[in-house]
Amino acid sequence: MDVSGLRTPLTQDEIEFRVQSINRGGYATMLVYKNARVDMEVLDRVVGPTNWKREHLNGNHNCIVSIWCPDKKAWVSKEDTGTESNQDAQKGLASDSFKRACTNWGIGRELYDYPEISVKLNDNEWEIFNNKPKATWNLKVKNWRWFTKWENNKLVLLAARDETGAVRFKYKVEGEAPSE
Repeated sequence: MDVSGLRTPLTQDEIEFRVQSINRGGYATMLVYKNARVDMEVLDRVVGPTNWKREHLNGNHNCIVSIWCPDKKAWVSKEDTGTESNQDAQKGLASDSFKRACTNWGIGRELYDYPEISVKLNDNEWEIFNNKPKATWNLKVKNWRWFTKWENNKLVLLAARDETGAVRFKYKVEGEAPSE
């Protein structure tokens, strides 16, 4: 059973970025994440759509992702637990536990290696509302283009350009990645 392909870093098309929080100085902390559809696509691609399965237990708190091992003629399993989302508690819980179980197999594990992403927002991209900093409709992170470079499965370059082409974030490991 060769599952080494599950550890291949995800492509830019397979990951997403979103704002986690904004501080009173107008800096946004960004999160990088994968969604459950990516995990399903990677499992289908690497082990085949009929050679893996998922089971949810404990009211969706736990998910077991199993891969068929032809050598052992048995299912090999990894399990993890999740947390509820703010949008749809049960769906979010099932999705989160599935994504975490897939990370145990190696899918997207490199996301933990991403640096802290802090971006200075433009004045029109955030405001204080009810005494709390929040994004305005002018912050269009989904329209930003992110760039990565990997060497030996280590992130050596991460950069983002907004919808106008302005560089909004750049992380570079010195001496390992060429300049943009």
